Amino acid sequence: MIGRDAKKPQHGGGLGRSARSSVVVMGCTFLSRLLGFARIAVITGVFGAGTKADIINLTFSIPNNLRKLLAEGALSSAFVPELSRTLVEERSGSRARALVGKLMSFQLLLVVPLSALSMAAARPLIARVLSEFRNPDDVARAIGLFRYFINYLPLIGISAVLMGVLNAHHRFVVPAVTPILFSIAVIVSIVTLSGAFDIYAVAVGVLSGGLLQILFQLPFFGRLGYRVRLDFGFSDPTFRRVLAVWLPVLATSSVFTVTYQVAIRFASGIGPGSVTSLAIAITFFQLPFGIFSSSVTTVLFPRMSRQAALDDRDGLRESLEYGLRFLGVLLVPSAIFLFIAGRGLVSVAFQRGDFDYATTVRTAAVLTAYALGLFSVGAFAFMQRLFYATGSHRIPFRAAVVVAVVDIGLSLWLKETPLRTAGIALANTVSFSVGFVMLLFQAQRTIGRIEGGPIARTAVRTCVSLVPAVAAVYASRLLTGSWWIAGSTPKNLLLLLIEVVVFCAVVLIGYRLTRVEMMSMLLMRRSIDE
Repeated sequence: MIGRDAKKPQHGGGLGRSARSSVVVMGCTFLSRLLGFARIAVITGVFGAGTKADIINLTFSIPNNLRKLLAEGALSSAFVPELSRTLVEERSGSRARALVGKLMSFQLLLVVPLSALSMAAARPLIARVLSEFRNPDDVARAIGLFRYFINYLPLIGISAVLMGVLNAHHRFVVPAVTPILFSIAVIVSIVTLSGAFDIYAVAVGVLSGGLLQILFQLPFFGRLGYRVRLDFGFSDPTFRRVLAVWLPVLATSSVFTVTYQVAIRFASGIGPGSVTSLAIAITFFQLPFGIFSSSVTTVLFPRMSRQAALDDRDGLRESLEYGLRFLGVLLVPSAIFLFIAGRGLVSVAFQRGDFDYATTVRTAAVLTAYALGLFSVGAFAFMQRLFYATGSHRIPFRAAVVVAVVDIGLSLWLKETPLRTAGIALANTVSFSVGFVMLLFQAQRTIGRIEGGPIARTAVRTCVSLVPAVAAVYASRLLTGSWWIAGSTPKNLLLLLIEVVVFCAVVLIGYRLTRVEMMSMLLMRRSIDE
């Protein structure tokens, strides 16, 4: 119940406990991302890497981006700090329950009419998004598919409220497991229904997956003392504070959503399969980003929110420094591996049927450009949450505008160079690096001087550990050669797994020898939710 939960310390536990919670979330997210790969592989395997796959990716990108705007991303950034503050101030939980009811009602009032309007305006909307497709049958399929996809929005809106509540109470595992159900539903639907429904089988999986996400979280939501009930008392001061925060967060998220849609639009004009290459590269990029960056941010965001509610600036600096160091330890090796193993990853996962070696090379080039910015994107997203926790919402908005302007400007230039689709990814890397530096300077003005010594020491130890790991991978290739040219085979899968295991093992040994602090915390024997 809320009352019992509120009696626990409100600061969110020590950094060791945060590290171990992050590891549990990483494990769940790893499985979710693997299933995400399987989902993309099934789509390309069943529908090919050409027009049908592009239609699926383009039409689903619209509700998926609206999900980030109106549900999971922007909502949690506005809701979790206020719910955390409410739990600190009032331990009985009555205000928290009332706030959740109001937020759930607001979500439905927002997304249900939006979904209905989108269905009505599907034809002009999709005609603009798919302007490069001249075949009327392709446009008609996309319109029909979109009218199903958009109904995913109300489902994920409710699911996001449940996730936010669980995270605010430091219950991280269930929200991390929930996306797994979505991927399973989509994969099963495609495998079993594509013969009868063609690309519409994907819509069946998307909608059933959205419903499963709600049903899975409800029992755990109820155990914390909450109930699903509508409450339209929007004049409540606590809810109005959430709304006041949500609007600038929404504006910030909108900038990135527009930028992403522009990137998709640019890719669709480069040539057939370019959108799919971009989507696959982003999927690989999202694997370490989702496992590591999102997990660290998910665990530390409620902690920073409670520290901000208690005006604990020393704690905020400690959390920020720790978060950046943890992200470096996890994301820098991930970026290096994506860089050196890009062709092998794409080949084993997708090179079959219409997906030939030339497509693998093109997709790997896009992945390489994205990989260069993995740490910058992860650190930028993490630092945004710091400012949301402290109520400084204008700072990340201004940074987001700068990132978007740089991204679009560079994309316009680089997509016309020999880089083509990879140029769009490189523009993303450069723009987020600029945004990260901006937020880092602003953080020092907001919470005080950030100690660079521990961050620098962790960075040096990380780099030292990476040298033998990279050498080990290249040494193994002296024996195996350019095996990825042959595409997806059991032998190549085994060779890829060997590279992954060798690289990870050498890095972890290096971390242990160089005494990277995060590894010591992760090995401590304590429970996750004490």
